Amino acid sequence: MNSSTTRMMLLRNSRRVSAWRSLAAAGTTSNYSALRPISSLFTASNILGPQSKSYLSTVSNATASPSNFDHQHHTCSHPFSTNAATAAIESESKRQYQYFQNVQITSSGVAIVKFDGPKSVNTISFEMKDEARRLWQDISSNSEITAVVYSSGKPNTFIAGADIGDIAAIEDKQTVIPIIQDATNLFQEMSKSELPLVAAIDGPALGGGLEWTLWCDYRICTDSPSTKLGLPEVKLGLLPGFGGTVNLPNIVGLQNALDMMLTGKEVRPKQAKKWGLVDEVVSLPSLEKRAVAVAESLANGSMIATRKKKSWMNYAIEDTTLGQSQVWKTVEAKVQKSTDGKYPAPLKIIEVLKAGLGLSSTDEKLTIEREGFAALAATPESEALIGIFEGMTSCKPKNNNTTFSPTAHTTQNPDKRIAVLGAGLMGAGIAQVSAEKGGFEVLLKDRDLAGLAKGEAYLDDNWGAKLKKRRMTQYQYNIHKSNIIPLTDSTKSWPKHFAKTDLVIEAVFEDLSLKRQILSQMESVTPAHTIFATNTSAIPIRDIAEGCARPANVLGMHYFSPVPNMPLLEIIPHDGTSPEVLERSLRIGTKQGKTCIVVKDVPGFYVNRCLGPYLVEVSALVKDGVPLEKLDASMKEFGM
Repeated sequence: MNSSTTRMMLLRNSRRVSAWRSLAAAGTTSNYSALRPISSLFTASNILGPQSKSYLSTVSNATASPSNFDHQHHTCSHPFSTNAATAAIESESKRQYQYFQNVQITSSGVAIVKFDGPKSVNTISFEMKDEARRLWQDISSNSEITAVVYSSGKPNTFIAGADIGDIAAIEDKQTVIPIIQDATNLFQEMSKSELPLVAAIDGPALGGGLEWTLWCDYRICTDSPSTKLGLPEVKLGLLPGFGGTVNLPNIVGLQNALDMMLTGKEVRPKQAKKWGLVDEVVSLPSLEKRAVAVAESLANGSMIATRKKKSWMNYAIEDTTLGQSQVWKTVEAKVQKSTDGKYPAPLKIIEVLKAGLGLSSTDEKLTIEREGFAALAATPESEALIGIFEGMTSCKPKNNNTTFSPTAHTTQNPDKRIAVLGAGLMGAGIAQVSAEKGGFEVLLKDRDLAGLAKGEAYLDDNWGAKLKKRRMTQYQYNIHKSNIIPLTDSTKSWPKHFAKTDLVIEAVFEDLSLKRQILSQMESVTPAHTIFATNTSAIPIRDIAEGCARPANVLGMHYFSPVPNMPLLEIIPHDGTSPEVLERSLRIGTKQGKTCIVVKDVPGFYVNRCLGPYLVEVSALVKDGVPLEKLDASMKEFGM
């Protein structure tokens, strides 16, 4: 053990002894359940429909009250509460922070800090950064605290990243540099303190959320399917700005760090543990208890945080001049091939990492990082990518302003069963996302066994590939398979199955009379609340609904092929579609993992209406003799 490590342990143990003496004087017990809040210590309207941006019931988020700690007058209550139950009640009634729950301190001195901002997911905004600094001042000035655990007060989410709106709102992007510097100064101050920092991660830890954990001494995550770790800034035309380019290579190695930062890929718990991105993977019920136990052990010196040892091969590749030279050559060639030089962010990430490897000073590395971030933030590519991100985010259920009146069906009997007519490529794809992502029971019906077999083979191939690549467990595979009920016209019991169906999606040939015939047949075997959705890409919805018994239940749900890979879903109500049916369809589409937009019942709907002019112009150019290869190259150069 070197002298610096010994000195750190002595500092931590001296604080721990002081804390225990204070606890003994206050008469508290050595029990993890005796938690006390820190408050006891310190106080396109023509095409798109009106609901295209926001369509589901408004989710109200109670705005937390601002901090009650009076920094000017230094008002505080008695520093040690002898009644944990009373303190807990006070904690609930008097919220001290807007972006954090009131800090709880265990009897062993571990402060549990839970992110809990006013939005549906936690993000790091400029305001949150400022409040985090005030919170750290409260923690670091409290001699009772021996360690800190960072977790989330929201279920299934840690921190989704930085608040992109703050960055987008700044006109002169150079002014973001001192703001980022203030944040990294705080992280450095936290990291250099004698207090051990433990990150307890459940749900997404992305962007700035993951970067926060990289400043901690120890990281624990849950094995939950919702837990994922990543630095997706490249998808917004940016690079990690809170020390990601500095800390990540030191933790997971240069090659893995490049993979994460250049692709924005999300790493699952098992892979994160293998790479050393997290130190432990536990079940959700054990997360907080284990994090507190680790924090206690780090504080008293019985555990020392270590990093995953690098193999000799990785050492030769990542830590030698010759190896690094080959890494940069390979990576730059791949980036050039995949982006054709059109996206500046991947190249800037490589540039920043290259420069950082040649420096020994963390401050200098962070300076290069934030300057690179500001430069990218000012590019038109980043502005456009952020615009796409904000548009997609506005289409999610919890980012809306439109309110639909609840009905007995939607509140008491949520939609559970979907029928898909046609087991071809499109129908099988719809069945896959419905069962896999939506968790629906799916009736997959075709005319005969031959057509049905093709659809079942499609599902088996896709799910089998995921199982083989370990992107799906055997249990999940079995559940998804069991949710598919295959039927044909010759299955005598098929009308009984459809008698309990909530939504029917037809994916048959583009023939108006056929679709009307199917609609009439479905109305005769399904209950009154059943929605009939057509996957047509061209036929007006009003024409399909004309003359049917329940026109209010008819709309279009236009998927794109291949359905499991294409995120967009056009939902097209006609003039007679009821608001409830529209709402239910949007909820179902969202559960299928789709980005839903509401589109007017006009020729081409939205996508094909936009595609039409391109096809007309290309056809004219081909007629004039322009080679197809030149057209393809020109459109790619344009950015398509």
